[in-house]
Amino acid sequence: MTKSDSGNARTVRIAQEPDADELLGRSPLAALVGMLLDQQVPMEWAFTGPFTLAQRMGSDDLDARTIAAYDPDAFTELFTTKPALHRYPGSMAKRVQQLCQYLVAEYDGRADAVWADAATGAELLKRLNALPGFGTQKAQIFLALLGKQFDVRPTGWREAAGAYGEEGSHRSVADITGPESLAEVRAFKQQAKAAARAGRSR
Repeated sequence: MTKSDSGNARTVRIAQEPDADELLGRSPLAALVGMLLDQQVPMEWAFTGPFTLAQRMGSDDLDARTIAAYDPDAFTELFTTKPALHRYPGSMAKRVQQLCQYLVAEYDGRADAVWADAATGAELLKRLNALPGFGTQKAQIFLALLGKQFDVRPTGWREAAGAYGEEGSHRSVADITGPESLAEVRAFKQQAKAAARAGRSR
């Protein structure tokens, strides 16, 4: 997933922090964990989390088997140590560990195996939706991210990703390629929230 045709790691600018983005560009698990953390916190905070977690584990990457087998209390401490990795560090530590345990059980610990041989977008969406902590919306956003920034494009991937797969959209983290697009995505999200509030007040 994270390799371009030239064999180099992908260049992404989601976290807006060079070291964190470098990890996201070469580590399928880091990208998956970043997506898992992307709720109720700023997007760049969520996607910086995998790098901070790897640092606290004394590594330059995340390993699903290591995380799956980690003592739960000690793993939670990695999240709660200030600065915390998330607004809800305890519950997110549990979710990350559950995700890695699932990857070990179902995909031999390889995050990229979730999408490597998916024949269609619908199949990939089903696999992503089955991951612990991934609902339909999160699965569609990550599917769009894979297609738009990592060239993982099984037949029908845009359709399976729904509106998040639309070309030229600025709806989600899948569309962030730098500070300007981050601002556009944030503006879209704020408009969507305002519209939802207005709808509820009628």
